[in-house]
Amino acid sequence: MGGSLIGELLARGHGVRALVRPGSETRLPEGTEAVSGDALGDFAALVPPADTLVHLVGTPHPGPHKAREFRAIDLVSIQASVAAARRAAVRHLLYVSVAHPAPAMHAYIAVRKEGEALIAVSGLSATILRPWYVLGPGHRWPAVMLPVYWLMERVPWTRESALRLGLVDLAQMVAALVLAVENPAQGVRFAGVPEIRDSARRLRPA
Repeated sequence: MGGSLIGELLARGHGVRALVRPGSETRLPEGTEAVSGDALGDFAALVPPADTLVHLVGTPHPGPHKAREFRAIDLVSIQASVAAARRAAVRHLLYVSVAHPAPAMHAYIAVRKEGEALIAVSGLSATILRPWYVLGPGHRWPAVMLPVYWLMERVPWTRESALRLGLVDLAQMVAALVLAVENPAQGVRFAGVPEIRDSARRLRPA
């Protein structure tokens, strides 16, 4: 997701600074300003100048058995990002959370809710996206559920859950992220699955 977002932001004329592990600088899209650092540590000095800090750090391929990683990586990284954003006087934080409540992935949801709560008391303006599952390279198997979602979205007593826990694709997520970067929130703003799906339509061409 990060590479796709960076490419789109660069194409739209934004300057992008990306925090990367030492030695990974060459993996970034051309035109990105790479800064080497630890996303789980103190990187506030590496942030300026910036209008928006985008947090995309998380445990790869999350599953119910990765509760320890969620707390060690997902939670610690948003704690570090909030601290960095406050110290660097960044005006807007962009955080990818998760749709909730939900019947599964309780440890993951709990950590993302902690991240949301941390942002809420930080004093930062923020946009918080709440997808459920993002379809993309290596993450396409839930697409077999699309006919079931189509039906559930049309039944009154399942519609709300089906929309809140619906599937979005990578292009929709990137559009939602770009839209948030270009239209920073005042206070804390949330965008769920319906808003994420609608982002591609709302985003003006580069």
